[in-house]
Amino acid sequence: MSTRDTLIAVLQARFEDHKHRHRGIAWKDVLARLGSHAQALRSLQAMEDTGGEPDVVAREGERFVFCDCSAQSPAGRRSWCYDAEALRSRKENKPKGSAVEEAAAMGIALLTEEQYRALQEIEDFDTKTSSWILTPPDVRSLGGALFCDRRYGKVFVYHNGAESYYAARGFRGRLTV
Repeated sequence: MSTRDTLIAVLQARFEDHKHRHRGIAWKDVLARLGSHAQALRSLQAMEDTGGEPDVVAREGERFVFCDCSAQSPAGRRSWCYDAEALRSRKENKPKGSAVEEAAAMGIALLTEEQYRALQEIEDFDTKTSSWILTPPDVRSLGGALFCDRRYGKVFVYHNGAESYYAARGFRGRLTV
């Protein structure tokens, strides 16, 4: 079985196992859309390889939205600061990379606060971890960055210095195909 076929099989099994994430969406339609988007398959493979467990969470017209649906922030994308500027600003104990640049390299986008909250409406995520979210320019220009998690049955948005990094903080991605 090819890498592509293996990925498709994994995505299909996850799609069928979690129907509550994509009510009213048929796998055959998702598969048809994926078939003509080779770059999307590369991005989905990168999401899968880093522990994101991507799944369809919405439909936007003819396009499908995939998000990382791992219960906790993807394990292969933790311990990173927010962006390249934050990474450059660290003088010592630099993390291995930054969330914004890694997302771009993978061909995905960080979730906005609104998208993160919408994902949390589907099921509970980040109950033991947290995830960087796309930070508005006015906050970032002051040196900060935003992250979210779910605790006590609520979704919280917090701030931290963009150069900070923690073993339990990663990032979730979104891909529209």
